[in-house]
Parts: sequence; C-alpha cells; structure tokens
Amino acid sequence: MRWCWTLAALLALVLALLAYLFLLGIVAPASDGRTAVLLSTEERDLVLKEMRAFLAATQQILAAATGGEDLRPAVQAARAVGMPAREDIPFPLVAKLPLGFKRLGLDTHRRFDQLALDAEQFGDPQQILQALGELLQNCVGCHAAYRIEVSSTL
Repeated sequence: MRWCWTLAALLALVLALLAYLFLLGIVAPASDGRTAVLLSTEERDLVLKEMRAFLAATQQILAAATGGEDLRPAVQAARAVGMPAREDIPFPLVAKLPLGFKRLGLDTHRRFDQLALDAEQFGDPQQILQALGELLQNCVGCHAAYRIEVSSTL
C-alpha cells in the first residue's frame, strides 16, 4: 500500500514539473534584452510561417478597408488566420513556447476572428482599421518581448 502512495506522489511531482515547463517554455535570455524562444529549425520555420501569414492578412485587410466598400477580402483574410489556423501547430511546439507568447498568439487569432465578424456584420472600414491597429499591438508586443532562436540541442 505504501508503494501506491509513493508512486502517486512521484506521478504528481512529474505532472507538476511538466505543467511548470509548459508555462515556462524553453527559453533563454537574449543578447538584446528580449527572451529567446529556443526551437528546432523546423519549429522556427513553422512559427515564422504563421507570422508571415499574419502579415499577409494584415496587408489584405488594409487594402480592403482603404480600397472601397467591399470588405469581403478583409473577411476572408482575417478568417484564414483566425482560431482554426492555430490547429495546425503541433503540441510539442506549443509546449516549448512561454506562456506570454502563447497568450499573445491566441489573442491574435481571436482578434482576427472578431475582425472578420465585425467586417461582415457592420461593414465599416473605419472600425476595421481601428480593430486592426489594436490587433497589431499584439504583434509589436510579441516582437518586442521575444525572438526565435534555433537550438541545436532540440
């Protein structure tokens, strides 16, 4: 009976450690004062691909919101990088990201979804531009706090 309690305590300790590492991520101090997120080459490429998709969607939304009354391209662009897009990110990669990075990423996906809904429902280009400006604060904040580095040990 005693070994059951020992095993349960050991399991609880391992789970607590894994949860802590999930929140912390795999990071190191960067030379420029930011936090370096340490990833493999493939993981880095995937994160940068997602960031480029955010940037491309932003350009398409700006073009639609400043180009006239048709906001359908803005809706399509925003939806393409909304919450369903995050499902393509493998869990082992997510586990390596620090909690602040994860929060900014999830909020960015959610804001793109909300922008798409607002564009559909209200059709107000000025509102879309304002929402996009607020969304871009996530991008600026993330790039100010984090940088991606390839770690050869991963």
